[in-house]
Amino acid sequence: MPDTSTCIEETFTVPHRLRVYFTRAVFSCENNLLAGLIAKPEGANAAKVLMVCDANAVDCQSQFQAEVARYLNTQVGDVAFTYLALPGGEVVKNETHYLTQLYDAIESNQLCRHSYIIAVGGGALLDLVGYAAATAHRGIRLIRMPTTTLSQGDGGVGVKNSVNAYGKKNFIGSFAVPHAVINDYAFLDALPERQMRDGYIEALKVGLIRDRDFVEWIEAHADALVLRDPSAVERLIERSAQHHVNHIVQGGDPFEVGSSRPLDFGHWVAHKLEQMSAFHISHGEAVACGIALDTLYSAKSGTLPLADAERILKVIQQLGFSIYYPELAATDSQGRLIVMQGLYEFREHLGGQLTICLLKAIGLGYDAHEINAEWIQECIESLHRYSATSKQTVSR
Repeated sequence: MPDTSTCIEETFTVPHRLRVYFTRAVFSCENNLLAGLIAKPEGANAAKVLMVCDANAVDCQSQFQAEVARYLNTQVGDVAFTYLALPGGEVVKNETHYLTQLYDAIESNQLCRHSYIIAVGGGALLDLVGYAAATAHRGIRLIRMPTTTLSQGDGGVGVKNSVNAYGKKNFIGSFAVPHAVINDYAFLDALPERQMRDGYIEALKVGLIRDRDFVEWIEAHADALVLRDPSAVERLIERSAQHHVNHIVQGGDPFEVGSSRPLDFGHWVAHKLEQMSAFHISHGEAVACGIALDTLYSAKSGTLPLADAERILKVIQQLGFSIYYPELAATDSQGRLIVMQGLYEFREHLGGQLTICLLKAIGLGYDAHEINAEWIQECIESLHRYSATSKQTVSR
């Protein structure tokens, strides 16, 4: 039988604008940055704004809510403002009732595609709110306000949104470009030390795969970063954010249609390590360990000089991270490394050919498509020895 099928095929592009602003005291009445991003819809009595705040991000919720309301009324004018506080951390992505709570707030306040949702918090809350904003009415304008070094320099400036499901990190999610991202450095002033350093490792990560000069700058300023020198911290965040934005805009695959994810260097280990520790190991701490393992593996496979690998391990420790956790060596009933399951879950999450970013040199990553389990075991044992001989101690 002859083929009588027909096809209509057209190619079209949708322009996106990814804006990341850096400021201090965004809710000061002298600061008009946020006000310039909010507009009242034509024919409406007021702009509708829902703010969702990480309960851990501010000291006093009622005081903060009043400050934001005062700012919006003064700087924007007619605003129908609603405030919702949710817990931060992975729990907000693990428990489905928080997502339902968000949808309820959107529906009950009659938000629409011309409304605004402002998400104030760390990466987990930004993921959750971003997913709700991207899916309610097929997209409500989202303004992200990251409150941690990790989210200001990495995940908060991106286009990913997600919640956890089926025991897997980020199983449900979407890609959506936020209306804007505002990095307010004032949020970092009271950040606990553990959260403060988490962003440093993601900055080091992007330097290791893209920018040798940045790695050397981090190495030279490690002490200043540990001491929270504002100029060093702000420079690190801006440079890290710039690299992440460049990858999205110029990398040719902003929504990850392909199999390559260079910015997830060290993350196949990290995501599994977080789960294995019931998230007692933070994302940054897990990424530090994952980077250490993949760095040693790069040396083991012959692509990275051992001296460079040891230099990287030292920088990781100088920033205040451990390069080894006992969970890394945990095995199942058949003696297999549990962390290796992260490799299969990483591939399943993206699909296609297994693609893991490794290092050819400091500042030069490459895609590998095979991982030798025996070498991973040997590298874990090496990390244990490196860690045991190091005087660096890290609190959990």
